[in-house]
Amino acid sequence: MAGPPAWAYVALFAASQLIGHWSVATFGAIAVWLSNGIMVAALLQLRRRPAVAVLTACFTINLFSNVVRGDPGVLLWLNALLNLGEATLCAFLARRVCGAALDMRRPKRLMAFAGLAAVPAVAVITAVGFGLVMLIRQTGLSTGLVFSIYSFYIVELLGLLLVTPILLLVARAHRFEGMAQARAPEALGLFAIMLGVTTFAFWQNDAPIAFLTFPPMLLIGLRLSPTRTACAVVLLAVITGVATLTGHGPVHLTRLMDAPGLADVPPMLRRLGVYNLYLLAMLATMLPISTIMTERRRLEARLLARTVAAQEARRRAEDAAASRSRFLAMMSHEMRTPLNGVAGFADVLANRPGMDATALRQARQIRESSDGLLMLVEDILDFARGDDAVSPEPLDLGAVVREAAAPSGTAAAARGLSLTIDDRLPGNARYLCDRRALRQALHPMIANAVKFTDQGAVVVRLDRSPDGVCIRVSDTGCGIEPAVLPGLFEAFAQGDATIRRTHSGAGLGLALVARHVRRLNGRIEVESRLGEGSTFSLNLPVRRAADAAPAVAEAPLAPRDAPNPALDEARAPRVLVVDDHPVNREVARIMLEAFGCDVVEVCDGQEAVDAVAGQPFDLVLMDVRMPHMDGLEATRRIRALPGPEAGLAVVAMTADAMPEDVVRCVAAGMNAHMPKPINQAGLLAVVNRALSGDLPAARVTLEAEAA
Repeated sequence: MAGPPAWAYVALFAASQLIGHWSVATFGAIAVWLSNGIMVAALLQLRRRPAVAVLTACFTINLFSNVVRGDPGVLLWLNALLNLGEATLCAFLARRVCGAALDMRRPKRLMAFAGLAAVPAVAVITAVGFGLVMLIRQTGLSTGLVFSIYSFYIVELLGLLLVTPILLLVARAHRFEGMAQARAPEALGLFAIMLGVTTFAFWQNDAPIAFLTFPPMLLIGLRLSPTRTACAVVLLAVITGVATLTGHGPVHLTRLMDAPGLADVPPMLRRLGVYNLYLLAMLATMLPISTIMTERRRLEARLLARTVAAQEARRRAEDAAASRSRFLAMMSHEMRTPLNGVAGFADVLANRPGMDATALRQARQIRESSDGLLMLVEDILDFARGDDAVSPEPLDLGAVVREAAAPSGTAAAARGLSLTIDDRLPGNARYLCDRRALRQALHPMIANAVKFTDQGAVVVRLDRSPDGVCIRVSDTGCGIEPAVLPGLFEAFAQGDATIRRTHSGAGLGLALVARHVRRLNGRIEVESRLGEGSTFSLNLPVRRAADAAPAVAEAPLAPRDAPNPALDEARAPRVLVVDDHPVNREVARIMLEAFGCDVVEVCDGQEAVDAVAGQPFDLVLMDVRMPHMDGLEATRRIRALPGPEAGLAVVAMTADAMPEDVVRCVAAGMNAHMPKPINQAGLLAVVNRALSGDLPAARVTLEAEAA
């Protein structure tokens, strides 16, 4: 254990006995009885065997000291037994009230030791000791005896309070390393000031200036550790005790009252009571202040360490979040790029005239499989991404529902189901909502309704509700088991998770639905009956925005084999396809040529800028990630061109499909964003909007310009 070894306590006890003999022989009095405090510290600090050995040695030394002093008969043994009993009782109480750690740097434990261990232990031994003395000498209480009891009690108590906490603090001095606010030069200066002021105040007999010793001791208690404060108190006790016993200091300026029965008590002994009160006040003030300040510094250091740790954890979390975002963006891009070739060519083959039924069926199955894989990839990436802040914009909710239901239309037709959109919202009505969050909430609901319905119909109904809009997805499928409903919206939960299940899926769809509904501050309700179907009701507290202007009829593009008067009377639309991947360029070219477009292909951003500057185009389909010059920089340079080319419609056709990618594309000056893999219907819609001027106006933000 830390602290002095067993023999050191024995040596200290022997030294305290010698000091007591010297004090009595020299001054006729003892200011502080140190021996019992040393035994208490040994009992509290040492293990059982060495502690018992120390007590045995101290008891023997005490008996020898009593013999030398000349104590008669039974008093020789009584004194030693009472000292041993006081130390044992105080140590026992301290164990009970201060805990096993006996950490005196905590103010609460220091107070507990003083009030609940030292004070009662000395009181019990004082009562027992003087009771036995009165019994042996056959005397009663008198004024002189009461004074003797008081003097004995205060001297014994001071010894416990001065020695035991100090020894325990010294034993745990390693715990105070770095806790002192003052450095070594300041500590030496404070000690020098304390010694100087104390010597000046107690080695003069002209002025009652004992109070001058409190300011330097207070500075020591505030600035230094409890161990050093304890050492300062010991030095102060030595100086003031010697000065008082030799007849110097403010204590001797105390005017003694005439008290009957104390005439035979020497004035020195009576004044020692005042000195003892002074020393007790110093102990009761300085050690608690020092422990409180140390505890405060310890808590501040812990708070600082935890703050630094929290900041480091936050930095690591931010780095992890940034790494995760980069990973998700990269995975999204790298998975969409090959899917664009698979899905695109499957779409091209499925729309090629003259294909036999088997080849057509296989091409459509390839397309459906690629759509299913894309859906799974998007669900996994979306689930890993977490919750993002929503960006409300005026939306045609019916159009968003049709967009979300479009991937399920082919599957519904293949299963012989009718998929109906029943839009009961006012015509041209717009509502403030986040398009991506709403689409990702609706898509799994509609896909699940189709997947779990073998015959009948799936109906998506939009209607107004008291707090906004209600969207219901109803089916005539198998229904949901009541036991499954509580965990229906948990991640990776499935209504049928056995190896015999007939429906595939990762179990992420409805978990994402719940997440996106929560992001939109909405709620979702489920009604289901086994064998009759289910209804998912999505209640959204969306606000009404300004209605859209009435639509103007226009002649859209159509596949080449379909009649299109608008194209028969005008030139073919010219489209620039910018992509570094030859498969992606070929897919886009074949689809666009099927619409009657004149297509030009380039493979990087610089070639795109040169092409736009050299010849007229109606639309640019711009990839983002390309060598030499990326699509964002190419778009900014196109917007900086002089003349009408700066207003050319530019649409991002990219595998960068995360929300921040869309924002980045728009900020660079693109009119719209079309994620890969593309399909003929989506591409046709973009071309029609570009030719009709229905795309959003291009804008370059300050952030994009700075980039």
